Amino acid sequence: MYWSSVPKAMGGLCLVSLLLPLASALDFGYHHTEEMEAFLKAVSKNHSSITHLYSIGQSVQGRDLWVLALGRFPTQHRIGIPEFKYVANMHGDEAVGRELLLHLIDLLVTSDQHDPVITRLIDSTRIHILPSMNPDGFEATKEFDCFPPFGRNNANFEDLNRNFPDVFDKNNATIQPETRAVMDWLKNEMFVLSANLHGGALVASYPFDNGYLGEITLQGNSKTVDDDVFVHLARTYANNHATMSQGGSCHNVEDFPGGITNGYAWYRLLGGMQDYNYIWAQCFEITLEVSCCQYPPEHELPSFWDDNKMALIEYIKQVHLGVKGRVLDKNENPIPGAIVEVSGRQHVCPYRTRENGEYYLLLLPGTYILNATITGSVSLLHEVHIPNTTANFSAQKLDFIFPDEKLGRLELTSCPEVPLYSPNYYKNTSTALKPCINFLILIHGLYVAFR
Repeated sequence: MYWSSVPKAMGGLCLVSLLLPLASALDFGYHHTEEMEAFLKAVSKNHSSITHLYSIGQSVQGRDLWVLALGRFPTQHRIGIPEFKYVANMHGDEAVGRELLLHLIDLLVTSDQHDPVITRLIDSTRIHILPSMNPDGFEATKEFDCFPPFGRNNANFEDLNRNFPDVFDKNNATIQPETRAVMDWLKNEMFVLSANLHGGALVASYPFDNGYLGEITLQGNSKTVDDDVFVHLARTYANNHATMSQGGSCHNVEDFPGGITNGYAWYRLLGGMQDYNYIWAQCFEITLEVSCCQYPPEHELPSFWDDNKMALIEYIKQVHLGVKGRVLDKNENPIPGAIVEVSGRQHVCPYRTRENGEYYLLLLPGTYILNATITGSVSLLHEVHIPNTTANFSAQKLDFIFPDEKLGRLELTSCPEVPLYSPNYYKNTSTALKPCINFLILIHGLYVAFR
């Protein structure tokens, strides 16, 4: 439980603060656009020292995509303070996550300086919360239902979770305003960890959502090089949720052992947001399916909050896993554009430092060799032993100091948003085998879709 990292007396306070309702004006009901905006603006006004309300863009129908940032320095990034985000209501008819994030905001602002764990989270983290990525879809959903007939897609009838560039296959979908807003948001902030709240099942799903047949495991997983970290992140949420870790099926379709699943092993998804975050934004994201019914009756919302609130807090703490630091020259000037990776965990789109020379790598406790590389200079290697850093609300710190006299300023380059895996795979595959591989991919896709 998340209070285990503080003294026992404090832990009791944390337990009480989570289990007892806090005095609040936020009711348990579905908050439509005007109500949600009014709540966010009131929070921003009443808690201006720790919150910052901003819009990352607008929906097809012109509704703002509001984000509330929370932290001791909410308006801007500070060196050494990791950026975290929650996103909900990507599918407009999956409404529980939207309300969970509004109540999470309420919990955070009312518990600051009262609950020791939440206070330390706000001290050490900048938390961004986007309650609704698809407000147009939410407004189009008119009835309580497990699977509403309207509202999943945006106002252009596009599924936003099939709308991002894909690392395995070319995605021909037209990028939607909501998708573009999130992509630009990811470029402007240095997010380290994220989760995307959905509905229709009860499971924590982790990358990859897509893959190619040659790399799928015998268990049907499409694994990243950070699979151990992703499994840990998914288990963290499932184990702190009231029932998710039991792995039961919502609709008598299939079970999820431990309450987690690899995305591809569940079903193949082209153009998903969590894969895009991991590849192009250097941000580890998982997908949280938090309700069997996508749009359940309002009277069930308090129980959903009770089931999820501890998991939502504990998951934020995981942004402090691993190691963080800066890449500097001999005069301690930051070096942007340097590649910092763990030996044996090279990302297909290398993880690079930004303007302040910062890097963040989520890693489980253990011993690793870190490699910092600058074009035209020698690489620096450091061995680092990483303890369980979430208990201290700070990742292990390690700076790289390059001794070169003239490094200059590197350009901040980014990988092209095109398939980065499958072209190399196909390039190394004989022409005679390609039709067979295509056929096997088709059969596998049909199996996943209809099982």
